[in-house]
Amino acid sequence: MRGDTDYGTEKVKRTGLVCGRFQVFHNDHLKYVMEAAKRCDYLVVGITSPDPSLSPAESADMNRGKKASNPCTYYERMKMVQLALKGAGLSDEKFDIVPFPIGRPELIRYYVPKYITCYITIYDAWGESKKERLESLGYEVRVLWHVSPEKKGISASEIRTAITLGSEWKHLVPKEVYEYMVQCGIDERIRSLKT
Repeated sequence: MRGDTDYGTEKVKRTGLVCGRFQVFHNDHLKYVMEAAKRCDYLVVGITSPDPSLSPAESADMNRGKKASNPCTYYERMKMVQLALKGAGLSDEKFDIVPFPIGRPELIRYYVPKYITCYITIYDAWGESKKERLESLGYEVRVLWHVSPEKKGISASEIRTAITLGSEWKHLVPKEVYEYMVQCGIDERIRSLKT
């Protein structure tokens, strides 16, 4: 936590974490992150699947490991999250972004301490699996909402498909994310991968 060395304070106890692959970071991701931010003093955003070696195949979500499902680097996803959160009014002093290897849960303790409260959303078997994994590691887990897959809303695969097909997608992501993706040619990369 930037500039905060008093680890015995209540503030440390009110540190929260959200996690996601964010391939790409969209408006519903932003809604999730900002809802968690309201519930803590300091937020850690964990980017899952930071690299292929930490992302084994998941029976609860077989598409997670596909190349076309992972067009962005860890750095690009970090920048998308950072730009979107700042654009939504969250100051740099209120959050950090870290790798979060949910696919290798035994490594999570090297990235985030146990006093963090994990905020998640559940839409499907993968959400249930994340909850069970984090609880088995001793983390406190709070579910922000639990809805059926049909009510999930925006999905990153929907956006990647829209980009591939040349359909409109700008309205599905924060303005800062759209500008960053176009500036860096991420949309062109997605088209070349054929989601």
